[in-house]
Amino acid sequence: MTALKFNIFGILIMVAGSPGAWRAFYPGTDGKRRPADFIVPADVAQHELCEYLADLFHEEATPRNNTATEIKHA
Repeated sequence: MTALKFNIFGILIMVAGSPGAWRAFYPGTDGKRRPADFIVPADVAQHELCEYLADLFHEEATPRNNTATEIKHA
């Protein structure tokens, strides 16, 4: 199972699962995560997740928070 983390205009979002079975979460500062209030459609491929989330949250963009990126783990 894939677990990916994104910073979408300052909003941290985790997406777990695989294409066709994605589950989105908001990570908490306490290490817990709560289910997101949106779904990722089954036809969104892994390489399309960041763009999909940016499109979904575009109204949250501000001059200070204007990027959508995947947070890569080193």
